[in-house]
Amino acid sequence: MPVVALKEYVGVARDRVENFNGKQLVYASWDHHLLFAAPFLLCLAPLATFAELLETALKPLLQADPDAAAIDWQEVQWLKGNQPWVPNFEASLVANGISHKDQLRFKTPGLNTICAVS
Repeated sequence: MPVVALKEYVGVARDRVENFNGKQLVYASWDHHLLFAAPFLLCLAPLATFAELLETALKPLLQADPDAAAIDWQEVQWLKGNQPWVPNFEASLVANGISHKDQLRFKTPGLNTICAVS
């Protein structure tokens, strides 16, 4: 059924970076691991290091997967915006070029206890 607006609709984005009190949203997903049906949505300080992202945000969320303890984070294959990417673990999110609402994906070849067919 078509909808007819009675007046001009003006949408207001509620997820602008200005609305997160100095933090930003970052999506993170583990490719081919279907225990997690969708990317995680993390709210992080832009000056947090990439290592802090892993230790305080991502690792605790991944603990339910049997492969989580075996991840060698130095060997993980990363994608940022669907492009291969190598993070600097000691640099901030900003220094790594990670901005509001960016998506990070990672692959762990050889770890596939709960896995989609590659």
